[in-house]
Amino acid sequence: MTHTGKPGHDLTGDETGAPEPDGLGARLVVDHGTFRLDIALTAAPGEVVALLGPNGAGKSTALRALAGLTPLTAGHLHLDGKKLDRLPPESRPVGVVFQDYLLFPHLTALDNVAFGPRCQGATKAQARATAAAWLDRMGLAEHSGAKPRRLSGGQAQRVALARALATNPRLLLLDEPLAALDARTRLDVRAQLRRHLAAFEAVAVLVTHDPLDAMVLADRLVVVEHGRVVQEGTPQDIARHPRTDYIAQLVGLNLYTGRAEGHTVRLDGGPTVTTTEDLTGRVFVAFPPGAVTLHSSRPTGSSARNLWRCEVAGMETHGDQIRVALTGELPLAADLTTVAAAELDLHPGAEVWATLKATQTHAYPV
Repeated sequence: MTHTGKPGHDLTGDETGAPEPDGLGARLVVDHGTFRLDIALTAAPGEVVALLGPNGAGKSTALRALAGLTPLTAGHLHLDGKKLDRLPPESRPVGVVFQDYLLFPHLTALDNVAFGPRCQGATKAQARATAAAWLDRMGLAEHSGAKPRRLSGGQAQRVALARALATNPRLLLLDEPLAALDARTRLDVRAQLRRHLAAFEAVAVLVTHDPLDAMVLADRLVVVEHGRVVQEGTPQDIARHPRTDYIAQLVGLNLYTGRAEGHTVRLDGGPTVTTTEDLTGRVFVAFPPGAVTLHSSRPTGSSARNLWRCEVAGMETHGDQIRVALTGELPLAADLTTVAAAELDLHPGAEVWATLKATQTHAYPV
């Protein structure tokens, strides 16, 4: 995705919270009962940042804090050099697209989009002209007179996005914007949303559970677990170097930690793994389930450097393949075709041998 900003540019300033002139610089601290959110979040103009994390990690709390719907317990929030901490939501240059869109049911698509400009002081004619232009950009000009109940899910999502953008926000917040769509519509709307975000010149923050949404739409991922940032970086970097079990599962990798001596890694509480990298010290070892080969008996003459005896713990359909959960010498996941699973007569409790070539592994420092 092409943007004018500089992804990853530090905008937090010093410990007093002094920001750089442009973009988002925030430390969001929110106490809610026994839960505490404490994350630093920065973004340059033109950058799309995705917040990823399991349920209860604090993603939605962070989004509400940015919007002004949840007050900060501590920290700071600056946007384009201006302090937003104590401004009410309606005074912030922020646009929000909610998961359920929250369109006004009694207003047409045109008047839904015109609502924001009207609140900013535009005349009815000016607001409607702005709204009509945005609906045209979204490919919805012929639906301007329709009320939300007559719109499809994809159309409603685009109206909600147009409503958020019609106020010329400096910060666009998207809360699970594709979650309410069916699979086919989601595919089309994701592509459209990507084009609109690529043209958006301010900061966009996306909250999502879907790794594909994050990988396609965002320049940078910020992974939050238990109210803290556990990893951030480009989608490519995070997919290749996961640092927690949640991230590994998200991107579909087996992930372990251990101590490396050359090409051999002694896993924590487990066997050794032979890797291509020559490292020393604490490391992560990752490999995709598709790199694992299963055998009904101990293979002979195999070129694979890694061999473990395992037991099938469970099986499930995963796309057009079967994902097999294995326990034993090394708990892991393996992907294989339906035909291969049938030929191996796989079932819970079955004993198998798992092999993995060293060239299929990836080791990197903890």
